[in-house]
Amino acid sequence: GTQVTVEVHPKDTTPQLFKKLSFGKGFQMTEAPRPPGGKDLHAYPWDKSSLKSMPVDLQQFEKLDAYALKVNVKNSVEELVKALLKQARTDLEKVRAIWMWICHHIEYDIVGYHNKSQLSTKPIDVLQTGKSICEGYAGLFEQMCSIAGIQCMKLSGYSKGYGYKLGQTFTGDSDHAWNAVYLDGRWHLLDSTWGSGSVDNSSTKFTFRYDEFYFLTHPALFINNHFPQNSNWQLLKPTVTLKDFERNMLPNSNFYTLGLLTAHPETAVIQTVNGKASVSVDCRSATLFTFKMKGTDEHSLMTLKKHGMKLDIYPQKTGSHKLQIFAKPSKASQEVYDGVLEYVVECKSVDKTMRFPKDLHQPVGPSWFTERQGFLRPSHPDPIIHTNDGRCAITFTLGKDISVLASLHADNSSLTEDMRRRHIMQIHRGNQIELKIHLPHAGNFVLKIFAKKKSDPGNYDYIFNYLITCLNTEVKWPAFPQSYSKWAEDYEILEPLSGLLPANRNVQFKLKMHGIAKVLVQADNTYPLTQNRGYWEGTCNTSGCREVFVMVHENANHSFYSHVLKYEVETQ
Repeated sequence: GTQVTVEVHPKDTTPQLFKKLSFGKGFQMTEAPRPPGGKDLHAYPWDKSSLKSMPVDLQQFEKLDAYALKVNVKNSVEELVKALLKQARTDLEKVRAIWMWICHHIEYDIVGYHNKSQLSTKPIDVLQTGKSICEGYAGLFEQMCSIAGIQCMKLSGYSKGYGYKLGQTFTGDSDHAWNAVYLDGRWHLLDSTWGSGSVDNSSTKFTFRYDEFYFLTHPALFINNHFPQNSNWQLLKPTVTLKDFERNMLPNSNFYTLGLLTAHPETAVIQTVNGKASVSVDCRSATLFTFKMKGTDEHSLMTLKKHGMKLDIYPQKTGSHKLQIFAKPSKASQEVYDGVLEYVVECKSVDKTMRFPKDLHQPVGPSWFTERQGFLRPSHPDPIIHTNDGRCAITFTLGKDISVLASLHADNSSLTEDMRRRHIMQIHRGNQIELKIHLPHAGNFVLKIFAKKKSDPGNYDYIFNYLITCLNTEVKWPAFPQSYSKWAEDYEILEPLSGLLPANRNVQFKLKMHGIAKVLVQADNTYPLTQNRGYWEGTCNTSGCREVFVMVHENANHSFYSHVLKYEVETQ
């Protein structure tokens, strides 16, 4: 009972793909479109080439887009299409004009979604009320294309959109509708419902927020959240199974528009292994990331890489946790990070040893970002520094004109503001800086590094931090000696490094200082140091005093000394 039209063509002519049938009044219908076949298919997984299934120059659309937005025809679908096509020559331009108009003039009908019996999704009703659900968007799109003489299909299937929960399974009827259009001899996918905007989480309000991503989306990306009833309409080779669709993680359109490429793991639900879950993201260019799990970024370690980031999470409670990842381009001036990815982390056991100090800031460790701030060639590229004896030394090559401040922080530690800095000693040699660290006790510490331009009178800016861990409970290093403003940046203490000197002992001093005339050590008595190949050396006796000062005479003609260092002496 089916009628078939057979066209016979000489070898050297190309067949018309479809014949336009005229119904008078300029109303054209197209013949049944051909089903998708080999030449429509794209490789899966995504080859990272393009976000769209055909080359599109958005700048060339600017005039057409502006025109389409202004068209205001509500009396008939035919009249609307006629008005839109005045500025459109090619099939691609026709589809673009229809797409732009629908995305900016039809709003999602939330009331209708919850009460479908009262709702008409007929194209004319959608046009006149200016609102609908996906079925209405896709139906109007299909009819407008048909009038414009472009082959278009309305597709339906499962979607990870409004009402979707990560990791859920799909059964029963389709829950979403979208379109395929035929351009340049191939089928392409688009979703005008999702192109128009979004429904907020409390499902009460629709916001127009145009999303270019859903116009001619690359099929290997469209499959992230659209699963057609007929798998041929995935336009993929190989096709994706429903099971994989359910399991796969869900990057949203921001993920791709920000230049992010892939994320691991590829499943939406991550099981912790020994209390740890890891996520990584790869991207084209330098990108900044933040994340939240249960509203916080604690108990985690995020490191920035040149082309992405790595995140290790140690949930401190068992159960299911929602993990949200946000990103912004490094060049962006605004502070706003866009949500790009969500996971569910299922935690079976907690690793209590991975409790990080509250002061730890994400990201941790050096990166391209700290390089931009002038901290080059770090001796420790990793975010965690393990020390067994409680001591470590970190070196950088510093950019020009940078002054550095560093401080040490730990949970429930008795370190005062002043002592936080006194457990770190800065040593400058040319454009190299060394940070010598002596920990006051075992535990997890945050080393925070701040910087400013020397020429700037202002405050220091926070740049980055390391996590320093020491398990050896016998560690108990005293602070370094206190230095005063006359202690120059490129001076260096070789001994004594400890700011706490033993009582009633002879103590050896060796200091590297230049451009001064005399050096004295003031204890109960005064002991001069002698200069020897750029070092000032000598001994002092600590009996009978509580403090020892090192003083310098900057000029032989002056009578006054400046204090440069202060040591404490142990009590008897």
